[in-house]
Amino acid sequence: MKTYHLKFEQKLPIPLAETWDFFTSPLNLAKITPKEMAFKVTSPFTPETKIYPGMIITYKVSPVLGIKLNWMTEITHVKDMEYFIDEQRFGPYALWHHQHHFKEIKGGVLMTDILNYAIPYGPIGTLANALFVGKEVQKIFTYREKAINEMFGVYKEQE
Repeated sequence: MKTYHLKFEQKLPIPLAETWDFFTSPLNLAKITPKEMAFKVTSPFTPETKIYPGMIITYKVSPVLGIKLNWMTEITHVKDMEYFIDEQRFGPYALWHHQHHFKEIKGGVLMTDILNYAIPYGPIGTLANALFVGKEVQKIFTYREKAINEMFGVYKEQE
């Protein structure tokens, strides 16, 4: 099975505590996901719910061609104010391992996403990734960067 590795970095012009508070609320993921994915958290969380190791999060999502899928991830690791990791337990990928890292920098936070994923179905999955899945994953993170900039502002390099 072929695996894919992606890394995304974005600087946010807000304090680490505010960044951590936003990204550790499962319900906020829908706010930074493209609308056409029809992303909805189905777990019974409130806006005050925060992630913790072992937390299971369920979703309905349409990642490709408008096909609705159930998706379940587990928060496997959390180091307060530094990182958390989610892994797919059930869903469209053969592997989904997503690291979210946060580092305080002058004037804000450097956020780094490291994603390792794989598509099932051997050569058919490899072809599907080349034709559309890889592009869709990239599109999600491009949208996320834009949405975050609109919510929190664009980071300006500090002198």
